Amino acid sequence: MRKSSTPQRTSSLIRTQEYEEADLPILGEVLCAAELLLLHAAPLYYGLGIPHGDGSAVVLIPAFLCPDAYLTPLHQWLARIGYRPFFSGIGFNTECPNLLIRRQLNDTIEKALTKSGGKVHLIGHSLGGIIARAIAAQRPSNVASVITLGAPFRGTVAHRSILRAAKMVRQRILEKHRSDVLPDCYTGHCTCEFLDSLQHAMPASVFETAVYSEGDGVVDWRYCKTDRPEADFSVPGTHLGLVFNPSAYSIIAERLAQASPAATNKSATREHF
Repeated sequence: MRKSSTPQRTSSLIRTQEYEEADLPILGEVLCAAELLLLHAAPLYYGLGIPHGDGSAVVLIPAFLCPDAYLTPLHQWLARIGYRPFFSGIGFNTECPNLLIRRQLNDTIEKALTKSGGKVHLIGHSLGGIIARAIAAQRPSNVASVITLGAPFRGTVAHRSILRAAKMVRQRILEKHRSDVLPDCYTGHCTCEFLDSLQHAMPASVFETAVYSEGDGVVDWRYCKTDRPEADFSVPGTHLGLVFNPSAYSIIAERLAQASPAATNKSATREHF
């Protein structure tokens, strides 16, 4: 593992295929508890002062090593402001992403499509955001928007403890699935459909948002950006707290509203005339 260097702009969305170690303030992540308290004190958490939804489905995808359950505040808030939220159905995010998409997430998206009658929005935290981007590349006709929260989709550059955990998860995946996964599974060099999808730009029809924190103590925030100012949003706070962060929730509400069919049609009409 190498120490991370300043990422260079390249023609590829992925800046590095290596898992690189970054010197990050991981102890500061304990402050995520304060972000949860602030969220419950914020008027927007109760639907005040933000745009409301149109009944569209929103699928939530958890971070590495995390279960669906910790996204409950986000799930409840989305329902409260007029969306139809769905947990991913993957349980803990400790499996080969390619298998998670094929075996669980595609089923969840099909259920969301059926119940909502329209395209779905995807919101993914950290590794969940990377998975969300891969799904959008694979199923652009079914996905209206993708919002990533601290997702290092430009390369896995993270605190050494995260890289050690990823190495252990990779070993378990190889032992458990054997012939069902490729030899380079859970590395940036895998040639599966999941990794291949990330090599391509987001489809033009998918509304893209990347939320990140420059105080991130888990992953290098510079790898969480699209490098398109209109799609990148920096908020104060921690990596873990991005799913509880009031500033992030405000951005989510605004961007979901902008990605709604009504807003999209209005924008297309203005461009036509």
